[in-house]
Amino acid sequence: MPKGRTATMPGLFANASRSSVRLDEKRAALGNVRLRDRVTHEIILIPAPSNDPNDPLNWSQVYKYYIATLVCLAMFVCNFLAAGPTIAILHTARDFFPTEDPSRSLPWVAYFFTSTALVQGIGNFLWVPLANKYGRRPVYIISYAVFLAAALWLIFEKHFAGFLLGRILLGFGSGAAESLAPMTIADVFFLHERGAIMALYTSFLSIGVASGIVIDGLIVIHHTWRTIYKVAAALVAFIYLLALFTFPETAFKREAQPSLGVHDPEKHDTRQSNPATQTPTRRSYIQRLRVFNGTLTDESLLKMFFRPLGLGVLPSVLWAALVQAVTIGFLVAVTSNVAVAYLKTYGFQPWQVGLSFISAIIGSLIGIPAGGQLGDRVADWFTRRNRGMRSPEMRLPGIALSLITAPLALILYGVGIQNKLHWICPTIGLGLLNFSITQATNICLVYAIDAYRPIAGEITLTILGLKSLFGFLLSFYTNPWVKEAGYLNAYGTMAAIAAGVMLLWIPLYFWGDTLRRRTWEWKLISYIHWTSDREVGE
Repeated sequence: MPKGRTATMPGLFANASRSSVRLDEKRAALGNVRLRDRVTHEIILIPAPSNDPNDPLNWSQVYKYYIATLVCLAMFVCNFLAAGPTIAILHTARDFFPTEDPSRSLPWVAYFFTSTALVQGIGNFLWVPLANKYGRRPVYIISYAVFLAAALWLIFEKHFAGFLLGRILLGFGSGAAESLAPMTIADVFFLHERGAIMALYTSFLSIGVASGIVIDGLIVIHHTWRTIYKVAAALVAFIYLLALFTFPETAFKREAQPSLGVHDPEKHDTRQSNPATQTPTRRSYIQRLRVFNGTLTDESLLKMFFRPLGLGVLPSVLWAALVQAVTIGFLVAVTSNVAVAYLKTYGFQPWQVGLSFISAIIGSLIGIPAGGQLGDRVADWFTRRNRGMRSPEMRLPGIALSLITAPLALILYGVGIQNKLHWICPTIGLGLLNFSITQATNICLVYAIDAYRPIAGEITLTILGLKSLFGFLLSFYTNPWVKEAGYLNAYGTMAAIAAGVMLLWIPLYFWGDTLRRRTWEWKLISYIHWTSDREVGE
């Protein structure tokens, strides 16, 4: 990391006696902050906690980790039901089209899953602006109620059109959890803590899919495929009750420039108190569970609805979306074809295919420290070399691991199926691909959020929306592509695309800061600049 990168802004956040900084100076930082003290090299808390006991940054670490676990479990269940039932696609096709040949009915039944994946991304164009305007809790409560209603409906729906409509509604309700989780994590954790927690989030993205396939495959051995929805509905109801009675509002209005604290490992309570200011009282349990707590910003909903459409042209955001597309999107390509591939190559039944995804769970779990702690340590190493100043790009070298594992995963899968190698070959590919999802998507998503923290929700929405669109298209074209080109050529091409996209971390590492500043001045981007009340003290 060139030391001159932050030379134009020495000490921007280091002077704790300054009570305010002009908004244009804050925007000029665009993710560059002083994270370590110049003299002591202690970690500076970004953002600084207030003296308000209701500030999520002042909550106990145990409660913070509970909140992070809850939002990750909510997302786990969403993907469990969104993608898991694909393992029983043949059973589903026979139920809805008993007289049709599977070759004709399967494409129709595939709409159940492709439509859900698409609406999960599109629905967030409504949920995220509402969460930014009115808070996280009401959106969680309302969206999960929609999700639960759809899950219960699908247990009993017998008609194709009604079931398709139910799956669309399921995607609309479940998608909110995927976008709101990064916002919630950023609400309650300090900047230096987020990498590890976000790795938990990205791992649950893929673990939810893999666990759904494993469990659903076992369910259909002795039960009908509709039992999948009964089990999933019970899980959704359980998470909904936890959210209803234990999940408070995590969004908190901060001053544009708070005072700074220094991280003391032995003493977590680092709140800055002002003798002249009366400390607010802690809210009661009932008060914390209020669904609506007023508005968080004066920005219009219309502007927040359209902002994600413009963010897609920002280099860091576009690259993060592409990384998600070539990891999660290519996993969609694999899962849309895996049952057919393993059946033809190895004669595997659905439950055996499902068990192969245990490797995906293992890969995701290994990816948690590789994407979280490793990314944090890499960024901290560069921060120390840069005299305490943190730039979002300092996290990027950590993605070099996935630059190897993602292409290798796709090659192992394609070669293994094409040449009928031992089933462990493509199965190892599944594990490596899910490792890459956890590792690479965590680094690129945290990078983009760090660069534009006040609009973290819109950043996440843009990235996940583009990823959903890519995955939706791949789910339609993977089988024809494989049929025409063969597994080796198709997945070999995917491997080359994945490598090419991830290699872009190198130019972003050297010139990402310059690109952020220059693109900030583009006329298109000027229309989506955020207002001062969206500032979060970073």
